[in-house]
Amino acid sequence: MRPVYLDCNATTPVDERVVEAMLPHMTEAFGNAGSVDHFYGHEAQRAVEAARERVAALIGATPGEIVFTSGATEADNMAILGTVARAAEDAEVLVSAVEHPAVLEPAARLGGRLEEIPVSAQGIVDPDDVRRRLTAKTALVSVMAANNETGAIQPVAEIGAICAEAEVPFHCDAAQASRHLALDVEAAGVSLLSISGHKMYGPKGIGALFVRKRGRRAKLSPLHFGGGQERGLRPGTANVPGIVGLGVAADLARRQRRADSAREGKLKESLIAGLQEADEVTLNASAEGSLPQTVSARITGVGARALMHATREELAFSSGSACATTKVEPSHVLLAQGLTPRAANECVRLSFGRFTTAEEIDRASAALGEAMSRLRAVAAAA
Repeated sequence: MRPVYLDCNATTPVDERVVEAMLPHMTEAFGNAGSVDHFYGHEAQRAVEAARERVAALIGATPGEIVFTSGATEADNMAILGTVARAAEDAEVLVSAVEHPAVLEPAARLGGRLEEIPVSAQGIVDPDDVRRRLTAKTALVSVMAANNETGAIQPVAEIGAICAEAEVPFHCDAAQASRHLALDVEAAGVSLLSISGHKMYGPKGIGALFVRKRGRRAKLSPLHFGGGQERGLRPGTANVPGIVGLGVAADLARRQRRADSAREGKLKESLIAGLQEADEVTLNASAEGSLPQTVSARITGVGARALMHATREELAFSSGSACATTKVEPSHVLLAQGLTPRAANECVRLSFGRFTTAEEIDRASAALGEAMSRLRAVAAAA
């Protein structure tokens, strides 16, 4: 029996309906979307534009505002570095302290012109804090929709309204949130928004950046050159199978959002109840204020990596974000929430999804409970 997969925040399996839609574009419908003078290229271009419409519909955008990328990491880099390249030399950027490295690392290239916005013990940005930190030099604010480690949901609409009032572009990394939150870029005042295919049952290696064209347009300088595709912002031959897959995944996310969220919310309640049967388990984000498929918890006295090792034949889960699994240092997200390094190293992230069953959650609860008891007994005897 394969281990129960509880790492959907790292990546999701590709939905069979997505695979079915992609396959023809790897075989008979294999044209280059840029070769529009013949049937095969025109066929590919139509598929790309149909996918663009589906991605736009997911977030309340227009198709012309969607730029396809290799994923949310590239989209984040485009949003930050592309904006700063058009700004004054002394321009400043505000980012939340709990952003993904795909936001923090390009922003860090600004050195002293970067300011991190602190978060509460539950990992939430205070919109009034954003307002207080805005200055005439602020070129961009970047706050994610929901955190990839804790699932904490940010007050995007409130932050967007503050940025719109100040006429400052607002970037939102929605890679983890796009499947569950009803994001509307127009209503939320978002200027730039990043999404990723493999976080919502699409393929890896494909994503998109929303670049506002209505009202106060978002203005970016390209980071790459050569070809002029994607409005000149992302040149290169279109990944037609991946784009088609992202389009179908976005359409499924939009149509199944309520059903998926309701079902996964019940699984979350069950898993939290199972964990809390053990002593000294603390959630790192409130159950109500975090994504329905994410449980981030500190298990006092039990190292996360020891727990992962003890259950590796039965479970697959994470001690932090997948992009940081080669590091032994504690999660910057949990440190920003006020945890000590020791406490952060006792935290696990359990994330499930569309295909997780109630039986698997029960198996996971039992395996975790047994391993926690065993590890605490060993520690007590040492």
